[in-house]
Amino acid sequence: MTEPVTEENRTAAGRRERPRGRLTAGPGLLLVWLYSVMSVGAVSRSVYEIIVRFDTAPLAHTLSAVAAVVYAFITYTLVRGGETARKAALVCCAAELAGVLIVGTWTLVNPSAFPDSTVWSEYGAGYLFIPVLLPVTGMLWLRRSAGRRPAGHGWYGTSGLRRWRCTPAPRPSSPE
Repeated sequence: MTEPVTEENRTAAGRRERPRGRLTAGPGLLLVWLYSVMSVGAVSRSVYEIIVRFDTAPLAHTLSAVAAVVYAFITYTLVRGGETARKAALVCCAAELAGVLIVGTWTLVNPSAFPDSTVWSEYGAGYLFIPVLLPVTGMLWLRRSAGRRPAGHGWYGTSGLRRWRCTPAPRPSSPE
């Protein structure tokens, strides 16, 4: 059930705050957990490699840092929720998949370009192929969750937030 709209939950512009779509419900929670684990792993790996042995393979270590940033951003957008965050996560998952496919292919075609492996080397073989599977499942979940509203919230129309409704309210007729 929704809380009543009060002065405390209005934004600075005076508009009512609308609840964000939950991207962490159901399979989204598993995605958040996996992206969080990958974020911690990629950040730890890239920080260590950049501090200790950056000069041995700067490209590989930089790509590991890029992967860490991508994982952290996707985790943030999934937790944040809402339509804008969903779209940003969808674009970022597509970019991540492109990066995994490009780097994975590059490491197989020209292994000498990567003296050390990256998170995305050989399509994430060192990480049980999670780096190639995660963006695909993420994009599927984000596309499936498009247009969903949190449970218990009605339609937002020109009349404002309809409180205490569990079903969508009828849309106001448009002037013709």
